[in-house]
Amino acid sequence: MLLDELREQLKNRQDDITAIRSFWHNAKLAEKFAELDAQVNAEDFWKNPQRDPILVQHRKLRILVEEYHIVDKQYADLSELVEFFKDNEQELASIKSDVAALCKKITKFKIQLILNKEEDSKNCYVSINAGAGGTESQDWAQMLLRMYLRFCEREEFKVDILDYQNGEEAGIKSATLFVRGANAFGFLKAENGIHRLVRISPFDSNKRRHTSFAGVSVTSEVEDEKVEVSETDLRIDTYRAGGAGGQHVNKTESAVRITHIPSGIVVQCQNERSQGQNKHIAMKMLKARLIQKQQEEKKAKEDAIEKKKIEWGSQIRSYVLHPYKMVKDHRTDLESPRPDDVLDGDLMPFIETYLLMTAKNT
Repeated sequence: MLLDELREQLKNRQDDITAIRSFWHNAKLAEKFAELDAQVNAEDFWKNPQRDPILVQHRKLRILVEEYHIVDKQYADLSELVEFFKDNEQELASIKSDVAALCKKITKFKIQLILNKEEDSKNCYVSINAGAGGTESQDWAQMLLRMYLRFCEREEFKVDILDYQNGEEAGIKSATLFVRGANAFGFLKAENGIHRLVRISPFDSNKRRHTSFAGVSVTSEVEDEKVEVSETDLRIDTYRAGGAGGQHVNKTESAVRITHIPSGIVVQCQNERSQGQNKHIAMKMLKARLIQKQQEEKKAKEDAIEKKKIEWGSQIRSYVLHPYKMVKDHRTDLESPRPDDVLDGDLMPFIETYLLMTAKNT
């Protein structure tokens, strides 16, 4: 029945509308726009040395304010119309396309609202590192790698595996992905942190329960000119590539590892066929990491992923497969009783909840 279909579509967007309204209220975007609008319309605004960035922010907020009122009003109006015409199939048919269009607009606007920082729209690097624990943690790191590849597939992001270091017996020691797509960093920055797995170990003949840790670091891509790196500060090593790859893998020392001596940051790339290409990509990764480090130091984020130990007590999310099934995000308290789905890439509920929470606090 068309009435039930339209009611269900609107009901399915109710949580999004509630989240949008909550975010709007907590982020005080209307108040921020009013303040900027007053500055822009002041008689002596042209003298303001910050007028260009203020104008950019003013235009950006104006678009959000206008879109917010449109989405909010259309949802209220169409909800009323569906109920008003509940006994008129012809009228319901006439607004069916409007309801469908609004549902798409709500989802798009929610993402636009919470991913409104400049770096959110950028591509990003995702690095996965096994924690202490040998085979157990290395197998867990590989499970996380698969999870992010499946997530990127779901969200239609393009992924290049830049580096892949096999584990000693199973899994991986580390891997680095380059993720390309709309708001790639905006979404994946929520995954930055320590991930904990609890399960019956497939590597333990006594079938005991084990806890494993792996670290995930997410860095946005940056333009080369934003940071200068002195060659004297670098140690560049070459080695034969390992892991998945084409026929050229392991035949030449095309893989490149760059160590930035002052900061201790190490990056490596083995994805391309030539040493020169791998060095170019590794340098881009290094510059992105240096920018990130500068930002972290400026904000005094002592719990940054590079400074954390990959161990108990520092995890952002726990994945429990035994004695019960549960995934819990320790930052938002969001839980899912379906860890298999999460490990298959169903991460968006956790990501959106985290983004909404952090947006309220900015």
